[in-house]
Amino acid sequence: MKRNEILKTVDHTLLAQTAVWDEIRVICDDAIAYGTASVCIPPSFIKKAKEYVGDKMKLCTVIGFPNGYSTSEVKEFETKNALLNGADEIDMVVNLGDVKEGNDDKVIEEIRLLKKACGDKILKVIVETCLLTEEEKIRMCRAVTEAGADFIKTSTGFSTGGAAFEDVELFKKHVGEGVKIKAAGGIASFDDAERFLSLGADRLGTSRLIKIMKEE
Repeated sequence: MKRNEILKTVDHTLLAQTAVWDEIRVICDDAIAYGTASVCIPPSFIKKAKEYVGDKMKLCTVIGFPNGYSTSEVKEFETKNALLNGADEIDMVVNLGDVKEGNDDKVIEEIRLLKKACGDKILKVIVETCLLTEEEKIRMCRAVTEAGADFIKTSTGFSTGGAAFEDVELFKKHVGEGVKIKAAGGIASFDDAERFLSLGADRLGTSRLIKIMKEE
């Protein structure tokens, strides 16, 4: 694939705890210049970023991030607030304790609640694959499908590991029709990006590809 085609699948991301507006502004500018799918930033910057980019770039933000153990009501409020401030896409983190306890119905209920809040906006569900067994990953594919979310996403990038080729392959086998896949965390080269896409990913979460472009 050509690099510009790969960049169209990228959520250009900056979620560092120490991020400041000047850094957010730069990644917004870069996302527009390089034609990424969206820019993924902390919710506290969404309102200012929307005023800055207008309709030039989709804005993505994170909910229940990075640990996922906020209550469903808090996640719902976060989601509605982010959308009110101008977010176009929402990346939520599931409650991993519920996953470990086998409370899939509770996970599904929460995803449905946030999807209802999103309406026609995109909802991506982060399941943090590095902390799950294969059986749990398969269950989450089913949960995300049943709940009606738009994407299943591998990772926050804030835990013990990021996207892995084998997880994208597993997701591709087990998600239902209409559910897309986002690989995120540790994608450091265009070769890796292309492989993730060839295995079935539809979206990539990374900041490194544009960094590569700017350094060349």
